[in-house]
Amino acid sequence: MSTATPRALAAEAIGSLVLFATVVGSGVMAQRLAGGNDAVALLANTAATGAVLFVLITLLGPISGAQFNPAVTLMLSERRQWLPYIAAQMIGGIAGVLIVHAMFDMPLFELSSKVRTGAGQWIGEFVATFGLLFTIAIGSRQRADALPALVALWIVAGYWFTSSTSFANPAITIARALTDSFAGIRAIDAPEFIVAQVAGAWAGARVANWLIGPTQRT
Repeated sequence: MSTATPRALAAEAIGSLVLFATVVGSGVMAQRLAGGNDAVALLANTAATGAVLFVLITLLGPISGAQFNPAVTLMLSERRQWLPYIAAQMIGGIAGVLIVHAMFDMPLFELSSKVRTGAGQWIGEFVATFGLLFTIAIGSRQRADALPALVALWIVAGYWFTSSTSFANPAITIARALTDSFAGIRAIDAPEFIVAQVAGAWAGARVANWLIGPTQRT
């Protein structure tokens, strides 16, 4: 993983801004155009998220590692990078949500009322984040050139096969609590999502490292 230079931190902030804005903004647009059809809205949300992930990882991966996710940072980066990387991700990501609100003439600051809770959804987040770290840890060693596509495709799949629609990211969970839109999550529901994400990330990284073997650890 790249070191926490000013350029790397700027890349993490910009990438998080664009990613979070895409997740929330495509959700707002999809909800407005889908006429109440949640399946169509989710399909549009999925396509936009997968596309922007491929672009961002391809462009910013060489600069910062294109993490955009505290779970990835905690599991795959050196400890001295944790705080600056996560701060950049949070600042950029929340700015992205505020930009979406401004673009769509929504209140700039709001809290989500969308209920997302229950054991099934927590298991979904564990699975989604397990798979994400598993994909990154193995893909970065065995098919680094394909990593943008691998991550994007995992998230696209996760939107549809997990009960939680695959947040798989503590920072985006917090940011999505700040938007009362299709992509939102109630603030009271966010802590359980984050616990499940961190647990899934830990398990995914550990299993991947075991499979890769000691000579190829990330």
